[in-house]
Amino acid sequence: MKAIYEHLPVGKEESFFVAGFEYPYFSAPWHYHPEFELVHVVESTGKRFVGNAMSDFGPGDLSFLGPDLPHLYKNPASYYEKNSTLKARSIVVHFTRDSVGKDFWGLPQAKKINELFALSAKGIDITGKTRKTIIEKLYVMIETTGFQRLMLLLEILDILSETSDISMISDTFIPRNNLQDADRLNKVFQYIMQHFHENIKLDDVAALVFMTRTSFCRFFLERTKRTFSDYLKEVRLNNAIKLLVEKNHTVAMAGTKSGYNNISNFNRMFKEKFNMSPQKFRQQYYADK
Repeated sequence: MKAIYEHLPVGKEESFFVAGFEYPYFSAPWHYHPEFELVHVVESTGKRFVGNAMSDFGPGDLSFLGPDLPHLYKNPASYYEKNSTLKARSIVVHFTRDSVGKDFWGLPQAKKINELFALSAKGIDITGKTRKTIIEKLYVMIETTGFQRLMLLLEILDILSETSDISMISDTFIPRNNLQDADRLNKVFQYIMQHFHENIKLDDVAALVFMTRTSFCRFFLERTKRTFSDYLKEVRLNNAIKLLVEKNHTVAMAGTKSGYNNISNFNRMFKEKFNMSPQKFRQQYYADK
């Protein structure tokens, strides 16, 4: 699947794009676009890849992504089953600096928003009361047009430029201008999501993108700022966390379904990352409920 340049066309009477979407699953591949993107996940779960970061996403998530920042929202296999009733719903806003006017951002009043734009190059997660406030404005925005819609966008940017309810998503910016590299990363991410619960061999992943083992390890480290083994471990342990909070999975089952056939190895890896055993994590989780 090719990494693609994505463009969502604006209406005749609008200077930027905003819409609500509903699909059986999120279908966009590893992609980029020149617009800033504000994306709210209304309904759906899965893994989110932004720049060199991978994390879980779920209903209520709200993120602000800068121009040309590669990203991918990937649903689990259950969303692709033939008779699935699951839905992937979102609200998306795309805009450029020119959406408000070429000279607007040179005004002294726009200083903090320009600083926000600089931060968005790594992607921004929005949390707390700020997330709730902005989501409410997004629902109003998709029902309005014209100047009122534009004012809502400016209100949202002003709130984001002032709040402390934000955190960076990616450790570093991954340039999108090498489409071959983006295509290779997309294939690797897709393969990991489909096979992380299996015995993944590094040579097989390298062959997937027509590289030698050594070249692939160097390529992956340079593009994601982490080794392939560390990345795979993160995916597996994040999946284990999700299974451990479900009472119908034992610790052994959570390890096996996350790619660890050896329970001792699973316990060791889990403790290295979370400073506690899987059993202790589960006990603490339910004690806090």
